[in-house]
Amino acid sequence: MKNKQIKILLSAPRGFCAGVERAIEIVEKSILKYGSPVYVRHEIVHNKHVVDDLKNKGAIFVEELEEIDDKSRPVIFSAHGVPKKIPEDAENYKMTYVDATCPLVSKVHREAENLHKAGYHIVLIGHENHPEVIGTMGQLPKGSIDLVQNEAEAMKYKTDNYEKLAYITQTTLSVDDTKEIINILKNKFSNIREPAKEDICYATTNRQMAVKKIAKKCDIFFVIGSRNSSNSVRLVEVAKKSGCQNSQLFHSESEIPFDQIQNSDTIGISSGASAPEQLVQNLIKEIKIFDVYEGENIPSDQKSIALKVTIQSDHKTLNENDLTNISKKIVSTVEEKTGAKLRS
Repeated sequence: MKNKQIKILLSAPRGFCAGVERAIEIVEKSILKYGSPVYVRHEIVHNKHVVDDLKNKGAIFVEELEEIDDKSRPVIFSAHGVPKKIPEDAENYKMTYVDATCPLVSKVHREAENLHKAGYHIVLIGHENHPEVIGTMGQLPKGSIDLVQNEAEAMKYKTDNYEKLAYITQTTLSVDDTKEIINILKNKFSNIREPAKEDICYATTNRQMAVKKIAKKCDIFFVIGSRNSSNSVRLVEVAKKSGCQNSQLFHSESEIPFDQIQNSDTIGISSGASAPEQLVQNLIKEIKIFDVYEGENIPSDQKSIALKVTIQSDHKTLNENDLTNISKKIVSTVEEKTGAKLRS
């Protein structure tokens, strides 16, 4: 019997940032203060587990204020920030609102306002349709800010206001990719004004740096986070560029790729700024133990692998029928993915 030990490298720091913790706390305290329901415009942070937990506590999530039937109830604005029109609409509806915008996003909003007052035309480096970008562009009159998403768009960018041009950025971008876009803009517009302090937040920066340090040592790298989480997706990109091509986002609908894990010696794990640490620990619990047997009664080109799978529900006590159905699904999925024959 050969015991195969898989090394797990945990990236640090990872998981919740201060802005996310603050936003979640605002929702929880608002429910305690006002009772339920409390409405939240857009997902408070981009993580299904967090949103579902807050729903269970009494939060109702909507995309627009018009969806709220009982406007006597309070509404909370998400950590990503909102256009100026949204608080104005809430006031017109005579609604009580609480702003959970991350302070570092609010800093970018104030920066944009000050630049606009000083007569600057603004380039925003960010991703189209991301709530933070929508919120930042919505701080100023239409046409005051141009969006540049990548190096190709930066190369093509033109403006009539060469003399008073400034750039700001989304807070959750790839540090390296953003640097390349900024260099292109600086080469094209030598007078372009830059922020007094970098707009990409420290939580995004230090999590990307932590992933860079360990990714090249890993055979497979998991970033735990939601598909609509910008900072989580960026961590996957950083891990790939840093030497681990098999880097993937592990979200709420992901299945553990046992076929890939069984051929790995070292696994790296990080998590997005809106992912609870419990999700990291759950993944480690799931993939921890493997035994590999090669020898008597096993063909020379094959091996026997023992997996330990922990089955656990956060919502109910599993009965025998539940366990049987889950076990069958695990067996059929692994057989389908790997071509292996399993005994359970």
